[in-house]
Amino acid sequence: MLAVCGIAGFVGMEPNKDADWLRTTAQFMAGAVHHRGPDDGGTWTDSDASVALGHRRLSIVDVSPLGHQPMASADGRWILVYNGELYNSQELRIRLEGRGTRLRGTSDTEVLLEHLAAYGIEATLAQVDGMFAFGAWDRRRRILVLARDRVGEKPLYWGWQGKSMLFGSELAALRRHPDFRGSIDRAAAAGMLRYGFVPGPYSIYEGIGKLPQGSFVEVDPSRPGVEQVRTYWSFREVAELESRRRPTRTDVDVIDELERLLRDAVRSRMVADVPLGAFLSGGIDSSTIVAMMQAQSSEPVKTFTVGFQEQSYDEASHARQVAHHLGTEHTELYVSPKEALDVVPLLPSIFDEPFADVSQIPTYLLSVLARERVKVALSGDGGDELFGGYTRHTFHRRVWGRLGRVPAPLRSAAARVIQRVPPGRWDAAANHLRAVLPAAVPTARLGEKMQRGAALLAASDPEHVYRPLRSHWNDPTVALVEASEHSDPALDPAHWASLTDPTERLMFLDSITYLPDDVLVKVDRAAMATSLETRVPLLAPSVVSYAWSLAVEEKIRNGQGKWPLRAVLHRYVPPALVDRPKMGFGVPVGEWLRGPLRQWGEDLLHPDALRRGGLVDSRAVHERWNQHQSGARDWSFALWDVLMLVAWHGDHQASV
Repeated sequence: MLAVCGIAGFVGMEPNKDADWLRTTAQFMAGAVHHRGPDDGGTWTDSDASVALGHRRLSIVDVSPLGHQPMASADGRWILVYNGELYNSQELRIRLEGRGTRLRGTSDTEVLLEHLAAYGIEATLAQVDGMFAFGAWDRRRRILVLARDRVGEKPLYWGWQGKSMLFGSELAALRRHPDFRGSIDRAAAAGMLRYGFVPGPYSIYEGIGKLPQGSFVEVDPSRPGVEQVRTYWSFREVAELESRRRPTRTDVDVIDELERLLRDAVRSRMVADVPLGAFLSGGIDSSTIVAMMQAQSSEPVKTFTVGFQEQSYDEASHARQVAHHLGTEHTELYVSPKEALDVVPLLPSIFDEPFADVSQIPTYLLSVLARERVKVALSGDGGDELFGGYTRHTFHRRVWGRLGRVPAPLRSAAARVIQRVPPGRWDAAANHLRAVLPAAVPTARLGEKMQRGAALLAASDPEHVYRPLRSHWNDPTVALVEASEHSDPALDPAHWASLTDPTERLMFLDSITYLPDDVLVKVDRAAMATSLETRVPLLAPSVVSYAWSLAVEEKIRNGQGKWPLRAVLHRYVPPALVDRPKMGFGVPVGEWLRGPLRQWGEDLLHPDALRRGGLVDSRAVHERWNQHQSGARDWSFALWDVLMLVAWHGDHQASV
C-alpha cells in the first residue's frame, strides 16, 4: 500500500492524559484532512507520554488491511503515521529481507517503518527515494521524529501551541486541537503579499512553521522549544557538488542520459493498482512525461486537459495534438468563465493557508476532471526550475550577459531614469505602438516590467535581482496594519555564494523557494482536495542531480530555456507540435476583477470590512484597486494576493 494520505498528531508536556481524550482529539484532527485519505483512518495513543497520532488513508497499491496506520514496527519500538510513497520500496525490501527481517505485508509503510527500526532515522532518510512526510514516535527514547521529502512534495506543518506540540499535513488539522491559538503572523502575511504564498519556514500562524524540504526534527516533549531542524539533503549541496564536476559531453550524450533517467523516473512512478493518468498541457514538461509514459505502456495512457474560451489562456488545442500524436486516451474539458469563477469562493478552504497563484483555479479544475477517471496523475512540474524554463531565467541570461559588464554606477543611473517614468506612461506608450505595430509590441503590463527591469539594472547580487523579479508588492507592509517582514533565509549568501553563474543562482533560488512553497503547494492542495494523488517524475533525485551537472549553456540556448528536455521530447513528438512561446497555466484574473469578480472584490475590500478584520490597510489597497479599475495600471497579481489573504482570513475567522 502506497500511503498517500493525511497525517496529524501531537505530543504534550504533561504526561498521563486521559486515553479517550487523546484518541478523540487525534480523530478530530485527522478528520480535518479526510479529503486526503477517504479510504480508511486510524489513531494510536500513549496516555503515559500524552502522545496521539492520527491518519487518513488513500489506498493506491495493495489496499489490504495490512497497510493500516498508525503502524507499529515488529519490535514495538516505532509507531508511524506516513503520507507518501517510496519509489525504491522494492530495493529497500530486499535489503531488509537480506538481513533477516520478515515483513508482514507489501506496503511501503512497513518497509519505511522496519528500515527505521533497523538503521535509524538518518540512515533511512539517506536511502529512501520518494515523496513523503511522516511522524514517528520512538517509544524507547520518548521522542517524536518529523521528516519531509527532499524537494518538499508533501507538506508538513508543526509547532508548539501552549503545552502541546502539534503537527499535520494541513493547518486545518492543527486548528482542531484545543491548544491551538491561531494568532496571525503579520510578517508572514507580508511575505504572502510579496510572493503570492507564505514563504517557508514560516506559516500564516505564529508559532507554527513548515518543516523545510529535505529535513527532519526530533521533538522531546520534556524539553520544549530546543528542537533543531536538521538537513539530510539539500539543493545547495547537490548544486555545489554537481557544478564542480561537470564532465565534457557531446549534445547526444546529454540527451541520451537525460532520456534514460526520465524513463526510469517515470516507470517507477507508474506503479499503481488503481487507474493512473497524467496532466497534459501540451507544453514541454508535461508532453515529455506523457511521451515517456506512453513509450513504456502497453495501453493508451489516460491524459487530461482543461481548456478556456479565452484564446490567450488556452492550451487545450496544443495538448490535443500532442495526445493524438502519442496515441493517448485523451479527455479535455472546456471551462466556461462561470465554472471557473464558481471555484473562487472555494479557494480559502482548498488551500488552507493564504495562497494566490492564479493558476490554482485551472489546477483544481484539472484535478476534478482527472479524478473522475483516475486516482493517480503524473505531472510535469519541476522542469522550469531545473532547466531554466521561466521567462525570468531567459530574460536574465539575455540581459545580464550584456549589462553585467557595464559598471554598476552607470547601471544605477539608467535605472533611475527608467523609474522616473510612471508605469502608466509606459503602458500607454505600448498601447499606442501596439495599435500601429501589433506584432512588434506584444508585451502586456509593460510599465510593471520596465520597473522590474530597472531594479534588475541596479542589482549587484541574487537577493537584489530575485526579490524585484518575484515581488508583487515591492513593500508589502504598506498594505497591512502594523506589519514588518521576516528576513528571507533563502536569500542568505551562504546558500548561493558557491554558484558563480548569476542565472544559475536564480534557478537555485526558485528551487528552494518558489518550487516547494508555490508550485508543489498548488498541485498538492488542488489535487488532494479531490482525493487525487499526483506524482512528479522530473523531481526524482537522479534527475535533479543530473540537471545540476549541466551548465547553464546546456539548458538555455538561443534565448530559449529547457534545451535538454526539448531535445528529448523531439525524439517522440515533432518540434512543430511543442515549440512555441511559453504560456502560463492561468486565467484572465485582471479582466475578471474589472468584470464578473468586481463586486466580490469590492465587498471583500470594503473599508468597514477591512477595519473589522484588522489585518489589511485599506488606503494602499484601494489606491491600487481604483487604478486597476480605471485601466491606468494592471495590478492583477498584487490585488489577487490581497483578496486571497482577506478571503482566507474571513473564511477561517482567524484571530489577530
